[in-house]
Amino acid sequence: MDTIAVLDFGSQYAQLIARRVREAHVYCELYSHDTPEQEILALKPLGFILSGGPSSIYEPGAPQIPAYVLASGLPILGICYGMQALTHTLGGKVAPAAQREYGPAEIDITRENPLIPPGHHQVWMSHGDRIEVPPPGFNIFAHSENSPIAAMGDSNRHRYGIQFHPEVQHTPEGHEILRTFVVDICKAKPEWVPASIAEDAIRQIRQQIGDGKAIAGVSGGVDSYVAAALVHRAIGDRLQCIFVNNGLMRHGEPDQVVDAFIDVLGAKLKSIDATETFLDALDSVIDPEEKRRVIGEKFIRVFEEEAREFGDADFLVQGTIYPDVVESSGPDRRVAERIKTHHNVGGLPDDLALKLIEPLRYLFKDEVRAVGLEIGLPENAIYRQPFPGPGLAVRCLEQVTMERLDRIRQADRIVLEELNAANLMVGPITESKNSPTGTDRIAQAFAVLLPVRSVGVMGDQRTYAETIAVRAVTTDDFMTADWARIPAPILAQISTRIVNEVEGVNRVVYDISSKPPATIEWE
Repeated sequence: MDTIAVLDFGSQYAQLIARRVREAHVYCELYSHDTPEQEILALKPLGFILSGGPSSIYEPGAPQIPAYVLASGLPILGICYGMQALTHTLGGKVAPAAQREYGPAEIDITRENPLIPPGHHQVWMSHGDRIEVPPPGFNIFAHSENSPIAAMGDSNRHRYGIQFHPEVQHTPEGHEILRTFVVDICKAKPEWVPASIAEDAIRQIRQQIGDGKAIAGVSGGVDSYVAAALVHRAIGDRLQCIFVNNGLMRHGEPDQVVDAFIDVLGAKLKSIDATETFLDALDSVIDPEEKRRVIGEKFIRVFEEEAREFGDADFLVQGTIYPDVVESSGPDRRVAERIKTHHNVGGLPDDLALKLIEPLRYLFKDEVRAVGLEIGLPENAIYRQPFPGPGLAVRCLEQVTMERLDRIRQADRIVLEELNAANLMVGPITESKNSPTGTDRIAQAFAVLLPVRSVGVMGDQRTYAETIAVRAVTTDDFMTADWARIPAPILAQISTRIVNEVEGVNRVVYDISSKPPATIEWE
């Protein structure tokens, strides 16, 4: 399959570049700029995209373009810092801009070129340096008010640079610019489609497992469901699915998980109630990172024990997806700070006895759903609400107890009931004239129990009870998200029901934070 290599110089948008290339149905992988040459060239890329970054290319120690990128003779697209690095390396001049350019801007195309169509284009800028002299052989394609060289290129050698960010939604034609580069200029065939993704995943699973056996830890979420389904397609009855009820799941979820795996997949499933074990382990644990570590280790220990009962299985299947990997990146990956540890990535113990099978590790959430539908999984399971691996433990802020879990479980059920009744959630749509579509639909919604008590009055009596925060976001990739504009009457109904039906709660608030700066989950 044709591929593109994206080199990350520290951009906050680097993951979005990869996602937009995938949307053009071309496979790509994201690497740190200093990844060893042999690792990247083993991908046999047809072109390189150089991301933005926070450095100034002319400062000592600034990241530089690896020599093999230029020596390859392959097409190159430099974005923001990537454009400046290309200029600096090839003999042009980069200097501090008299005025920094952050946010929306307009560019004018001044020369016909194969990358950007003629006319005026709205774009998103984020830079403090600018190109003053292009490298030899490069022509200027566009300018903005503050950037005399907003786009440039050497069409003979297929090397291009753009000062703006085509990967963000604020550059409306950015998707087409990236598609033009990877398909028309790099000549990559757009074969990265759900059918090919599924076929490739099944082939790789068979290669990894061989004649061995595997166990799959299933949680009820779409990620573990699709991962288990792919492995079941690959090795059949040599897969044993294990569902651990850790007591941290949503209302009615344990029964729903069991029914889905037995009735739909036909896979072998063992259900274990380990509620007491997990709650004992979480006793007095307050820090969210420690919660994730404790839960992740408990899961693994249970799986290892079950693996011994299942004929000494060698492999553990996990539904790790690409955003999990990115957000859990640590000091060994210099291009990204760790945001939070996902229990199935950074929360794994060092002495893990099983080999991991992660068929979704390089997929975004929408790609996971598309693969699930491609292999015939039911829509109601594929569009199930995303749910964090540590479950309600990271939605029950600070102390996790059975009483507080019951409280958050009830509130969460009410939130989802009301939003689904209003047909506001992402998923199979029952059309109505008031139904939002696309990214206006809510991709994820839930309740959070805050360790905040406040005074209230109910039935003419004073109360002093906890607070529920409602979180609902719109997003297409879960890398970025915006808070959902839920109609006020629906918010009022949610609040009324929670206060009246959930004992120990007398106040409801609505979270209007986007990602970034916030994350979708509170912990």
